[in-house]
Formats: sequence, C-alpha cells, structure tokens
Amino acid sequence: MNKYQFPEGFLWGGATAANQMEGGFKEGNKGLNIADVLPGGKERYDILLNPGFDFEINHDKYTYPNHEAIDFYHRYKEDIALFAEMGFKSFRMSIAWTRIFPNGDELEANEEGLAFYDRVFDELHKHGIEPVVTISHYEMPLYLVKEYGGWRNRQVVTFFERYVNAIFNRYKDKVKYWMTFNEINSGLVMPIQGLGFSIQKEEDKYQSTFQAYHHQFVASSIAVKKCHEIIPDSKIGCMILFAPVYAFDSNPENVLYSLQEEQLFNYFCGDVQVRGEYPAFIKRYFKEHNIKLEIQDGDLELIKEGTVDYVGFSYYMSRTEKKVKSPEEASQGNIIGGVKNPFLQASDWGWEIDPVGLRISLNKLYDRYQIPLFVVENGLGAYDKVEEDGSINDDYRIDYLREHVRAMGEAIEDGVELMGYTSWGCIDMVSMSSGEFSKRYGFIYVDKHDDGSGTLERKKKKSFFWYKDVIATNGEKI
Repeated sequence: MNKYQFPEGFLWGGATAANQMEGGFKEGNKGLNIADVLPGGKERYDILLNPGFDFEINHDKYTYPNHEAIDFYHRYKEDIALFAEMGFKSFRMSIAWTRIFPNGDELEANEEGLAFYDRVFDELHKHGIEPVVTISHYEMPLYLVKEYGGWRNRQVVTFFERYVNAIFNRYKDKVKYWMTFNEINSGLVMPIQGLGFSIQKEEDKYQSTFQAYHHQFVASSIAVKKCHEIIPDSKIGCMILFAPVYAFDSNPENVLYSLQEEQLFNYFCGDVQVRGEYPAFIKRYFKEHNIKLEIQDGDLELIKEGTVDYVGFSYYMSRTEKKVKSPEEASQGNIIGGVKNPFLQASDWGWEIDPVGLRISLNKLYDRYQIPLFVVENGLGAYDKVEEDGSINDDYRIDYLREHVRAMGEAIEDGVELMGYTSWGCIDMVSMSSGEFSKRYGFIYVDKHDDGSGTLERKKKKSFFWYKDVIATNGEKI
C-alpha cells in the first residue's frame, strides 16, 4: 500500500490505435490509409524517413502486419471483456478515418464503418467502460496523401470537418471524451505519419511542415467547436508526444539548446491548441527559417475560440541534449533521440527509462497550461516469454509501470490536476515505430509473431492481475 490518493472517478484504462490492432484493412468498405502501406520490420523507421517512399503495397518485398494486426475487428467483444475483467474505467481507441470516408473526400459517410464503431462503443458501455476516442491517429486516408498532398493542402480542412461532423453526430450519445490529432508534434520529425507527406527537398521542409501544421490547428479548432456544439457535455483535448528535455551538463550553451528544443517540440503545438495563439518564441524561428504562413481571414480568431479542454500526452522517456554531439553519444527513443543519459537504464529497444521524468512532465505541463492533464500513453515495449505452463511473468513491466504510477501520485500531491491514465498497448499489437509483434506492451499476450505465424489466442500476463489490483484500489495498491 502507498500514500497516494488518486481522484474519485480517475479514468484508469488502456490505450490503442485502430491501425495497430483492428486488422480487417479492406473489410466493411474501408479505404487504404497511410498505415496500410507501411511495411513491418526494423526497416520501417528508415522507410518513414525516406523521401522516395511511394506509398504502394509491395508484397514481393515487404510484409504488412497491420493488415490483420490482432484482428480486433472481429474479436472486439473478447478483448473488451478482458479489459472489463481488469476493471477498466476507460478505453482509449481511435476511429480509422478511412472506415468512415474510404478516400477521405466523399460527401457521404460509409455506413458499414459507422456501424462497426457503434458496436464497439455499445460493447464498451455494456461493461461500464468509457471510450476515449482519438479522431486522427496516424491513419490519414491514402487518397488524400497521394491526390491532395496531405495536410499541406487547405482542402483537407474541409474533408476533416466533414469527418468530425459525421462522427460527432453519430456518436454524440456514446462518446464524451475526444482528442483531435495523436502526438501532433511528431510531424516535426516524421511528417508522413501525422501530416501526410514526406519531405522531398530539404529546402521545402520548414515551409511545408509549418503550413501543414497551420491547417491542422484550424481543423482542430473546428473540431473543438463542433464537439462542444453537438455534444454539450463532452471534453475534447489535444494529444502531444511529451519528453522533458534535460541539458547534458551545466554548460549554458547546452542549457539554452535544450530549452529551445523543448520549446519547439514539446510546447509549440500545445501552446496553439491550449492558449489559442502562436507562441512568441516561434516568431524568431519562422524568421530564421524563412517561413511565411498562408493564413486566411478568420483563422487566428478561430484558433483562439477553439481551444481544448484538456491536454492528453504520451510519456515513455525523457530526452537529454547537448548542442554538439557525436554519433556514438546518440540515444534512441519514441521518434526523437538525444544523447545517452548516464543516470538512466534503457529498454530492449534502447528507450531510456525515467519515471521521475513523468512527474517532471506533469508539473511542467500543468504549470504552463493550468487545465486538466491526461496520461494517454505510457508503457514498456519488451520481449515476453511464454513459459511451459503458459504463464508470462513480466515483472519488468510491472516494475516499470509501478514507478510511473508512483510518479503520477507524486505529481497529484504536487497539485497537478490529472484526470486519467491509459497505459499504452494494454493488449499486444503491432508496434508503430518498428512494425513488429515482438515489441510487446500489453497486459494481454496475443499469439502473433513477426513471421506472421500465430493463433491470435489471448493470454493474461502477470501484469494483468497487477493492474487489476491497481484499478480496484484506485492506485492505493501498486
């Protein structure tokens, strides 16, 4: 037992993404999205950063684990029953845009896709689980990417508005917690996933990226306003990939560099979506990179009016930086890297483990924005072993999560307003960054492997029972 007092009604649960778990990639009249053409395997990361990527499926060269994933599309009842057994209060999931608008630019929504999520939401409510829905989670319609150029094109704002109109009106009685764009700031490093294009020429990088962001900010504000109008008791947030940036040492040059990196990556998108205006620090950045945004009349007023109700964020690791670094000093991480921190250990995939960094992140975000926070992703990707008796003894995952839950408890004691925690990958699924099944996060093991083999059988890991106790005691027993 411990001293922490989590708020009454705290939204304990788990987090997933449609493109990493649903499968059924051509069923129900679903169209292709970006994730459907991204191959699996360790080369995925390089492909994501390759300006020559052609957005085509090539079965002769690659495998595509997302196409079947863990088949949640057909097994959602079984999985939701397991979530309920753990005691989930909430389940973070995403809607696949191409299930609702297969190409993205249609005038009418696809009824088969709408009906699928009706069934999922109904099943969640049957078990007393509140859905927390990400509207766009790395699954932009491929047609909008290839024919319109992704979010660089202002027309995509109109298509997104049509999409949110459809889902808000359809699910207004079933979903009250929403988020707009998953890890919106990740596009600063990897625009394919969130912004829908790859950088073809270095000189176009800055202008294209920030023009696309402006369009997303406008679209986000439209979504916020519509959500409040159509679902008056709803809460809609932004979602940021957050990693506090530490200076490698006390050299003022490194401290300043770390501050600038944190401003741009951690706060730029949040400042616009929470405060409703472009932050002061970005003006110099735009000037130095010759960025001139095309801003239509009314855009800035709309952004000011359409600010979010809460900040959702992912936290996996901190980031340590120095202004001049050598390749051998580099660390790995969730899209972003930095230099190795001598005080931290790392996961099987090289992501540094820093639970104190979560407390730091919560304090920084709350001090800056003063609105509720929601940890919507946090977890440990690791190799899991099934013992001869069928058990999976993932004590390393329990240790990781316990320390992060403890960090949240400390942050609440610090005065942070925290509304919930949804551990990433509550059930094993395809890794976003590597396209592998072997990088497992879940409390529930899925018998599916990188070579495509497996029965898809679900098994409870040791962490399943640990998390069940955490939820049952509202964080008192960790």
